[in-house]
Amino acid sequence: MRKHILAAVQQHAAAEYPRECCGLLLAVGRKQVYFPCTNTATEPTEEFRIAPEQYAEAEDRGQVIGIVHSHPDATSRPSPRDLAMCEATGLPWHILSWPEGDLRTITPTGETALLGRPFVHGAWDCWQICADWYAREWGLEFPAYAREEGWWERAEGPSLYEQAYETAGFHQVNQPQRGDLVVMAVGRTAHPNHAGIYLGADPALPGERTEVFGLGPFLLHHLYGRPSEIIVFGGPWLDRTRLLLRHRDAK
Repeated sequence: MRKHILAAVQQHAAAEYPRECCGLLLAVGRKQVYFPCTNTATEPTEEFRIAPEQYAEAEDRGQVIGIVHSHPDATSRPSPRDLAMCEATGLPWHILSWPEGDLRTITPTGETALLGRPFVHGAWDCWQICADWYAREWGLEFPAYAREEGWWERAEGPSLYEQAYETAGFHQVNQPQRGDLVVMAVGRTAHPNHAGIYLGADPALPGERTEVFGLGPFLLHHLYGRPSEIIVFGGPWLDRTRLLLRHRDAK
């Protein structure tokens, strides 16, 4: 990071402390500039959020080439959410510990293992594990679906899986086959709020070490608060199932 930008980020971090500061690194012609943003997160001392309209304003001024935020009273070590969102945005993330002043940059790898990733709603969650499996195994790409924390608890709000599956290319089936999307209702929920990939009798994921006990059938899923995993699909999981969905481009 260039000295004048680092100085601007440090000034911003000091002004916002003990809140996390956040901003965008822009390329404007041949210059790089720091675009400070307002942290609109509900808990700004623990996380940050850049409002979409402010991100759009930055894009009107130049090309976004990095995302910047501070870690007040903490090291510059990236959190699971930092790692997940860095992958989701496809941009470098610059993390400044404050007031320590250590700067760390993380860059997207382009591919994250399907197994063992930490849960981060909106980036590494039950839908994303399914979308990533489809991309890796079948070459399918889906748009980025916006999803607010706790959407499943609001009866008056949208039922995201039920409303979006047809537009996304899925249709309901009665009997599952490998690659089908299993949509479930887990916990106290007003809507079906969890999904996984039905793997049938073969739990293998190419390129990853898969150790699963049982005879199957198996399900790849990412439960709230747990690492992504493969489980035996039966018993209570069958009771929780609300939709069996097959994509029109199923292999």
